[in-house]
Amino acid sequence: MAKKAKKAAKKAAKKPAKKAAKKSARKPNAAFMAALTPSATLAAVVGAKPAPRTQFIKKIWDYIKKNKLQDNKNKRMINADAKLLELFSGKKQISMFDLAKIISKHVK
Repeated sequence: MAKKAKKAAKKAAKKPAKKAAKKSARKPNAAFMAALTPSATLAAVVGAKPAPRTQFIKKIWDYIKKNKLQDNKNKRMINADAKLLELFSGKKQISMFDLAKIISKHVK
């Protein structure tokens, strides 16, 4: 029994103590937090209140998920309804990667 206790003690001693990872507090970029005014087309979907670009994208995603506009086969594609068709310049379907580019055209 003494041998088992010694082996357990050696194994415990061999493992190095884990150091606590330092987390640096990242400050958000002021450009992302600047309030922008949406165009009338974008305001029809997300509201007319000025907000940061990130909030517009979040609100559009909320709208897409609420109305189940994400394509069932290819989740990267967004199907347009009547409101989004006008926002997407008449395209019936766009890629999620084009969403930020479209938002940038509709904010000032």
